[in-house]
Amino acid sequence: MILLLDTTPAIAGAALAVAATVLLGAWAGWVPQFRAWRLASWPGTGAWPSWAGFAALVFLLSVGRFGPHDPLGNLLPLTVWTVIWVAMTAAAALLGDIWRPIAPWRGPVRLARRLLRRRGGVGLSRLGHWPAVAGLFAIAWYELISPAPSDPAGLARMVALYWALIFALAVLEGEDWLDRGEALTLYFRLTAKIAPLWRRREGTRQVLHIGVPGAQIVAMAPLAAAEVAFVTLMLAIVSFDGLSETFFWLGQLGVNPLEYPGRTALMGVNSAGLLAAWALTTALILGALAASGHGAARGPVGGGRAPLLLGFLPIATAYHISHYLVTLLTRGQYVFTGLNDPFERGWSLLGINDHWASFGFLSDPRDVMLIWSAQVALIVAAHVLAVLLALRLVPGGLRTHLPVGLLMVGYTAFGLWLLATPSIG
Repeated sequence: MILLLDTTPAIAGAALAVAATVLLGAWAGWVPQFRAWRLASWPGTGAWPSWAGFAALVFLLSVGRFGPHDPLGNLLPLTVWTVIWVAMTAAAALLGDIWRPIAPWRGPVRLARRLLRRRGGVGLSRLGHWPAVAGLFAIAWYELISPAPSDPAGLARMVALYWALIFALAVLEGEDWLDRGEALTLYFRLTAKIAPLWRRREGTRQVLHIGVPGAQIVAMAPLAAAEVAFVTLMLAIVSFDGLSETFFWLGQLGVNPLEYPGRTALMGVNSAGLLAAWALTTALILGALAASGHGAARGPVGGGRAPLLLGFLPIATAYHISHYLVTLLTRGQYVFTGLNDPFERGWSLLGINDHWASFGFLSDPRDVMLIWSAQVALIVAAHVLAVLLALRLVPGGLRTHLPVGLLMVGYTAFGLWLLATPSIG
């Protein structure tokens, strides 16, 4: 249905809106203060949310192993690829980092280290965030390129293996290593930086803050090299996910979209494509920063004005949410039918039937236009916020911000083109 809409005016208007923000902001020199206020505080909750997350993981693994074979009826792939990968990203962008307390490692790691009387680490912390970069790439490869990422039994094995690996490394190094080395923990922590509400530990208490979206980013230190790689990978993943499903990409590979050969036949070229997308995204961003006269990060990547790169965090988050919005609206319904009868035993825990999910809205032009408008609004708002953050983080005129601004204008048009172009997805 989206192909029947004239999306060119929306794409052009979005690009012009971002360009106008760059020009007016750089010339006028006015940007928001990105203020934040403390709302409330309460005692820390300890490790019990992590144990709840671990219990949920064990339940989901059992559903993956013994539940329905249909990915749309099995709660494990629905939870991993729809609830965690899509819905929780959107929730974190609004409510802050809700993943860290419930991540299924901290409680078990704390108990294991206590039982083993283990203190200190083995030096993994010297690797910084690079293990998280490798983990995010592995997750993305499995979702985008592997032959059957939603096969319940196969996914159960991979999730169990990933949990065990992270658990073992955290037991060796300490639970604080999770914040640096575990991919999902770092992913949701960075995603939550644009949230207007967020929770932060201060001593033994949890403190709730409210502020202008981006207030947390203004307070961040410049990104280290591994964090730069992580942010550019976040952008590359969702960009390549959209591109790899387009008729344009398949045409470049000599594949007839109407005779799609399947994932297995394209594993090699798509693996190379994901790496190329990451390299190109990194090169474009670092090139724009270099053209503006600023380094890209602390340490080996560049000099000391890395804050400009922090402005890309809202873009990475908004692209992820807008790209997967239709997935959330469609497969999200199957989460409820999966909860209704997780082991396919004829239960009706929620009182709904197997045919409860409905997708009639995808054939209604008004509903499709509403979805498209929401996607456009998300992407434009993210780029405008990114421009304003860049202006706040690194004061300067048009010469300073024009290269990054042009890149953001181009990225706006590219992102909306991906959403509107014919695809097999």
